[in-house]
Amino acid sequence: MIAFLSGPVAALAPDSAVVEVGGIGMAVQCTPDTLSALRIGQQAKLATSLVVREDSLTLYGFADDDERQTFELLQTASGVGPRLAQAMLAVHSPDALRRAVATGDEKALTAVPGIGKKGAQKLLLEFKDRLGEPVGKGRAGVGSAVTAGWRDQLHAALIGLGYATREADEAVAAVAPQADAAVADGGTPQVPQLLKAALQTLNRAR
Repeated sequence: MIAFLSGPVAALAPDSAVVEVGGIGMAVQCTPDTLSALRIGQQAKLATSLVVREDSLTLYGFADDDERQTFELLQTASGVGPRLAQAMLAVHSPDALRRAVATGDEKALTAVPGIGKKGAQKLLLEFKDRLGEPVGKGRAGVGSAVTAGWRDQLHAALIGLGYATREADEAVAAVAPQADAAVADGGTPQVPQLLKAALQTLNRAR
């Protein structure tokens, strides 16, 4: 198993990064939050999980071991594959998922593309004794220093999650006031928070 990758970032895409390791470019599937902290040409270290299928080998990358372990744990539930597990981590941090399970928060799970009300109820039961208690960790090391260009990052993140260009455009426009308010207060628009808000508007529109 490949536990982590360390090396310069060679390329970035809406849902993946290429990290050069020993002269070899390793393609890694990542959440928008993890990708937002990476910069082409800069060193990166990603915790990784290798998913083996009959016709493919896919490497998933994470900001830390907690995210990787949560990703692997999520897949122990019936009906949860790597794509859905990654989508869950794209919307919620590991601790937010633990809080959602601990409090029986269905709405938190239905905010994830691909999870409906019945699916959320089933997952809450399955995860009840698996995810553990919240530990109070946020994403301070990943997405707290998001640079300007939040519109492009958010749009790319939504496309990476499978939404159509039109839907992504409308969702970005819907959360623009929230981002503008953050700038007016002297802060920086945070893509992870904007992504959650955008997903909520998309879910309401469906």
